[in-house]
This record gives sequence, structure tokens and C-alpha cells, in this order.
Amino acid sequence: MKTVRNTLIIFAFYVLIISILALQGCGELREQESNKLKGELKDALWITDSREWPVIESEMYGDLPAPLFRKEFDVRSEVKSAILYITAAGYYSAYINGSRIGKNILDPAWTDFSKRIYYSEYDLTENLKEGGNTLGTTLGNGFYNPLPLRMWGRRNMREELPVGKPSFIARLVLEYKNGENEEIITDNSWKHSFGAIRKNNVYLGEVYDGSYETEGWNLSGFNESSWETAVTTDGPDGKLQKAFFPPVRITDTINPVAVRSPSKGKYVIDMGVNFTGLYRIKLRGQKGDTITFRFGERIYENGELNPMTAVCGQIKSKGMGGPGSPDIAWQTDQYIFGDKHEVWYTPSFTYNVFRYMEVAGLKYIPSLTDCEGIAFNSDVETTGTFTSSNKLLNSVQEATRRTFTDNLISVQSDCPGREKFGYGGDLNATSESFIYNYDMQSFYRKTIYDWVDAMNDTIFIDTAPYVGIVYCGISWESAFIITQYKLLLYYNDIELIRELYDLDLKWMEKAARLHPDGIVNSGLADHEALQKVSVELIGTTHYLDCARIMTRFAAIMNDTENKSRFRQLAEKLEQMMLDMYWNKPVPDTMNKQTVFSTLLYYDIIPEAERAAAADSVTAALEKAPSKHFTTGIFGTKYILEALSAEKKAGLVFDIVNSTEYPGWGHMIDRGATTIWETWKESDNTYSNCHPMFGTVSEWYFRWLGGIQPDPEYPGFKRFNISPNIPEGLDYVKCSYRSPFGMIISNWEKRGPDHQVYEINVPDGTLATVVIPVNRRQVIKFTEAGDALQETPDGNRFTLKPGKYMISAEVPE
Repeated sequence: MKTVRNTLIIFAFYVLIISILALQGCGELREQESNKLKGELKDALWITDSREWPVIESEMYGDLPAPLFRKEFDVRSEVKSAILYITAAGYYSAYINGSRIGKNILDPAWTDFSKRIYYSEYDLTENLKEGGNTLGTTLGNGFYNPLPLRMWGRRNMREELPVGKPSFIARLVLEYKNGENEEIITDNSWKHSFGAIRKNNVYLGEVYDGSYETEGWNLSGFNESSWETAVTTDGPDGKLQKAFFPPVRITDTINPVAVRSPSKGKYVIDMGVNFTGLYRIKLRGQKGDTITFRFGERIYENGELNPMTAVCGQIKSKGMGGPGSPDIAWQTDQYIFGDKHEVWYTPSFTYNVFRYMEVAGLKYIPSLTDCEGIAFNSDVETTGTFTSSNKLLNSVQEATRRTFTDNLISVQSDCPGREKFGYGGDLNATSESFIYNYDMQSFYRKTIYDWVDAMNDTIFIDTAPYVGIVYCGISWESAFIITQYKLLLYYNDIELIRELYDLDLKWMEKAARLHPDGIVNSGLADHEALQKVSVELIGTTHYLDCARIMTRFAAIMNDTENKSRFRQLAEKLEQMMLDMYWNKPVPDTMNKQTVFSTLLYYDIIPEAERAAAADSVTAALEKAPSKHFTTGIFGTKYILEALSAEKKAGLVFDIVNSTEYPGWGHMIDRGATTIWETWKESDNTYSNCHPMFGTVSEWYFRWLGGIQPDPEYPGFKRFNISPNIPEGLDYVKCSYRSPFGMIISNWEKRGPDHQVYEINVPDGTLATVVIPVNRRQVIKFTEAGDALQETPDGNRFTLKPGKYMISAEVPE
């Protein structure tokens, strides 16, 4: 019996040892997996402050100051390189020896923090010194720690987003010239306290109290004895990935044009243009003085600020925003003076859209030199330029470009004030317009990953990142597929298609489950059209577009089975649309401009009947206000393209070049410097900075400059140049930087029957060129590049790389 007992004891001991080793192994595996997810931030820990975050909603609107973190370290010898990797849940600003690190603001980019988080890399080699150095960081709430505002009286982002207390993670890698290495990581050796930013929110703004400023907190030698130890935390669940897209940076400074006082104690500063960003203002006052700033896209007739078009989530009445919410959720900042009597102030972790800034609490009149606007956006490079002899067209293009960049704060938003959300419908409508103007490849890749993280298997959603809105349907979520195709068409981005093809197939399976008959009968249609349009038309044609795109993707993937399946689906949907909207009369209650333009845009109308469909569009125009467009978010893109493709670009030009309502010229004539959300002017509800009607910019490039990609040769390996020369326009200068180089299509009228064209075809490409001529004109090459690919045949020819001057004139 004793032997048995001893055997059992020995066995239990072995089991215990094996269990301990197994647990140790699991811990090592977990650590390895954790470091794998962290990438270049391996070994670093997420850290945050030590306070408990309130659980009562109303208390979240109180003083919850932004935390400050610091870490002193010694540099032992001469540094060969020093690289900092850093990100946050929320926003961060980082400092080295008192100086701000990098030019990025509102970093990191907004994502679903439970899925992926992007980190940035900074070279600090020139910023370090031998001996004592200090890293400092302050955190903002961003979209990770939003207020419990009830947008539209019901939508609480804290219930829809992954949320938590702001935290950050960082790793500084030092390589010394003597061959040694050292790392400084975030852990509980860091210290923290709280600073002068007492409140910060991306919608409601910032409260800054100068009496809480801590001089020298981010410098070596600072007395941190009263500071607390930073708290290590698990952080969000998202995988850490290095940012590969343009960060948000300051891109312009704006000088105000006027300061007025509409009433006692208030001053309204007019920046001259509507823009997204912040401001820098010089303030003078005594300790305890409070200066309040409010912002608006408009002013009332009496000169008072009108903030109502940018109010968060239309919260405009008492109790609508939930417990603790302001009655009206307008954009507001406050500066409270401390011991300094003169300061320059700029908020940190918020952003506004505004032309007008109201300042209250000053005891003097601010001068124009005391303030400047700070415009910022995701720093996408300009790739396209357009200008013309027409001042109104140029103003529309300028306002459109400003609207586009105003809505690029790490996501392409619908409006930069009221919502700031990345709606898929706006993306579908405007992505090509953005691409003609800016290099959007990496930004749109990030956008597509946002959709990957946002989507689910059961219902279509409206935005990425996901914010809980689910009523717009396939015309919004199809941006996931359609944007991939735009990246193929304009950049030949095949790698992304290969990466996401399995997800694309699953998405099409979901679409088939939700719309088993093919017809889309739920969701939003031609948003903001002036006359009703059926979702069956708009939604089903987006489904058709996706079927065609997937036919192309399947061919790229050598997936013959799905290629055939998607082609059959596309043919089925085409026939359905033809039967519903062409082979039988369309009721007068429906917007015929959008109906027939949609059928033309998607090449559903048989070739022999396209002219009749174009005539139906022009007949509908005859009945419209001012004979202008009454189309909405999608129909406007479609009608611009459809009429121009049917040789009616001159008619389009006349509408674009009019100041009558409805139209872009009407907006400019009414003082707009950005594009409105609606054709009808709004001073209370709708945004004055909304990109969806910016599709007119695409039309400039495609039909006035005539630069168009060839779908058979994606990435502009081959492309088309086919400019139009409308009456009333004397010249156009148009360029687009393709992946192969700069494409130029300029033209100028030298007389009634004499036009000169300047064309540049970049290396490695071919251009199919069509020059518009009348019966009397002939084509002459006054300056030619290397050679013609083909002998000119009338007014159509193919050009090799080179620069060309071409004249269309009447021979003597």
C-alpha cells in the first residue's frame, strides 16, 4: 500500500511539473502571438492613466482632462539611429525633449480599434543628445472615447464603436555607433499626470484651462515626484499595422478677411472660405477670464453666427442629445486664462468646419493679424489640374477641390461637421472625381480595409468604420467592391483583388441572399434628387455593377466558373432593368432624368436606341427648374456622363455654366466656397460642405480635357483623349499624373475654325486621340513626338509617348 501511495505521489508530481511547463509554454505562445500582432511595437505595453472613467453618462461631459505621460532616459554614447514607433487608442501628440515629434495631427487614423490600429514611425536620430532625454505624450479621446451624444436623438456612438479610456503604446529603438542597441518601451516605468486640456471631443470641441499648464513636463530634469505611475493595460484588440497612407497634416493657412461685431461682446471673424481644421489666435486677458469660440459655415443677415448646418447629429433641442448633452451640439471651444496674460492658442484633439468664428469674452477688438485659419486633411498629393477661360467653371472646381480635402480626415466623410462618417454612397458617387484630382490609391486601400473590418454576413451597412447605421442598403456597402475596381482601373492594383477575392465572393453570396430575385427593393436611392427615384433602379444597377466587376475579377483570378456565373447574373439584371424602365413607360412621378441617365450610364440601352434615351433625358430637362439637373447623389454623375457620351457635352456645359437654380453656379453665385449637400440652399439643416455633387470635377477631366482611362488597359497603359470644345469656352488646361507619368490635354481656340491642342503621352503608354473637327477643318501636327503609332485617319489616331502640338484649322 505504501508503494502504491508513493507511486501516486510521484505521478502527481510529474503531472504538476508537466502542467507548469505547459502553462509556461502557453504563456510563451501567447507572448509570441502578442508580439506578432504588435509588429515593430513588440515588447512594448499599452499604458494609460490611473483614474476610473465615469459610468454615469452625464458625468462624461464634465472635466476629464487629457493625460500627460513622460519617460526620462539616458543616451550612453553617439547614436547611429533612433526610430520611434507609436500609436494610440484615441489621438496622441508626442514630444522629444520638449519638441513636438513629426507633422502628423489627429493621429492615428480612425479605424475599428477592435480590428486594426495603424502606427507611425519617426526618425529621432537628430533629436537626441548624449545624457538625459525625455519622451512625452498627451492623449485625446478621438473616436475611441466619444461622448454618449444621442445623434438624431437616438444613436449613441458609445454603443456602436469599440470604446475605452485613451491609451498608447510606443517603442524607441536606439542603435549606437559602437554597435550596441537599446530600447525604450511603454511600461509602468512611465509617469503620468493631467494637463490643461480639460475636455476634448471631435464634435463639441475643447476646453483649455491655462491654470493647469505644467511648464517643462516634457523636458529632462522635471520634478515628477507628484506624478503617478502609468498603468499598463491590455489596450484595444486590434492588430497593430504600420500606416501606409497619407497622414493628416496641416496643408494650408488661411488669413481672415474681416472682423465684425454683430452684438456687444461678440466678434465674428470671417476666414473668407469654408474649410476644415482649426485656428491659431492671439489672446490677451487676466487669470480666470474665459474666451468662448463658436463656429459656423454661415452667418445670419444681422451678422450673427449661424452654426446650425454643422451641429452634431442634428441635436438642436433640450434633452435630444441625452443626459448631460448640450441643448444644441454646436462646435465650441473655450480658453480659460491662467497666469499668462498673453498667449497664442490652438486646440489639439478636435476639428471643425467653418468659415466664421465667433469670439466672446474678449475685452478688446481682435485684429486680423491676431488670427489665422489652419486647414488640414489627409495629405494626399495633387495629381490632376484643371483650369479654363471660364471664371465660374474655375470657381466650381476650386470649391469642389476644397470640399474634397475638407472631407479627408483619415476617412472620406460625407460632411466634416455634423457626422464625419465614411458613407459608402458618397464614395461610390465621387471616388473617380477624387482620383482625377488627388493620388487616392493608398487612402482608398485603407478605406477598403475599413469596409473589411466593418461589414457583417447578415445585413448591408452604410459606413466604414461602422457606426451602427444600416438603412441605405447595397448602394452604400457596394463601395467595398466598386472601390476595388476603381483602384484597378486607375492604378492597375491587381494585388488588392488577389488579396480580397475570397471576401469579394462572400460579399456576392450575401447580396444574393438579401436580394434572391435580383431586384433590390430596400435601401436609399438617388439621395437628394429633387424628384423621386426608385431604389429598384438605383440599388439594382449597383448590384449589376458589382456583377460585372466580379466577372472581371474572376477572369483575373482564372476562376472560369464564377466568371460565367457573374456574367449570367449581370445579363439577368440588365434585362430586368430594361424591362422595368425602358420597355414600358416610366411614370411621370419618377425622376426621368435619373432613370434614363442611369440606363445609359450602365450601357443597358441597346446601341440603336441610345439616341432615343438621350432625347428622353433632354425632354426631362425641358420640364425641370431652369432646365437644369434635378438628379441626386448618383444621378448627377450619371447624367453628366450619359449626355456627354451621346454628344451633348455642350448642353452639359451650358447647365454647369449657369448661375440659375439648381446648379453649381447657383451655389457659387450665392457665395458658396464649398459644395452644398443639397441643390437648395440650407441655413439650418444641411451641410454646406458635402462632396457628393463634386462629380462635376470628374466631368471636367473626362469631357472638357477628355482624359479617360481605357478599361481594357488598366492603370493608363493605354488611354483616351477626346476633348470637347463647347461654345463659350476659349481654352482648357488639363493634366493628370497617371502611374506612368503626366498626361496633358490642353486646347485653345485661335479663331472660329482654328483650335490648337497640346498633348503629352507619358513613356510606356499609348493614347487614342479624337480631335473634334467640323467639315471644313483638317488636322495638322505642328510639333510631334517620337512617331505616330498609326497614320492619322481623319480626326482619330493613336499616339506613342511624346509631346504633340496639333492644329485643327481650315486650309488656306
